[in-house]
Amino acid sequence: MSFATHNSARAYAQVDEDTGVLAANPHQLIVMLFDGALLAIAKADTALKQGDLMEKGRSIGSAISIVSMGLKSSLDFSSGDEIAPRLAGLYDYMVRRLIHANLKNDAAALREVSGLLSEIRGAWAEIGDDPVVVSMNKAAA
Repeated sequence: MSFATHNSARAYAQVDEDTGVLAANPHQLIVMLFDGALLAIAKADTALKQGDLMEKGRSIGSAISIVSMGLKSSLDFSSGDEIAPRLAGLYDYMVRRLIHANLKNDAAALREVSGLLSEIRGAWAEIGDDPVVVSMNKAAA
């Protein structure tokens, strides 16, 4: 693939991603955050296996940012239930495990966080299929 073709493909992917973000409801945006964190962890794992420690560090840094500044900051603590504080604690744990994975080149810690994120993402995606949630998202749009 030529340099120009590669740049064109990257630009097209960015436009597609930007369009998806603009068209997404709040629920879908959270799913996109989970997907981004999972992709970053997968890239970190691949980089670790290839011995590319700079890319591993960048990818783990991206995952940490998504978890701490995206997922954690989107929690609603005003509802009064225990879900937000529990998820906040779990997200803090994930960040600590990602930092550990980066410092110790620990692929098992990457897999652990990926598994936790996948589980929560699956539950979140299921909630998004609930007709009540779908109608609430439409009303908010």
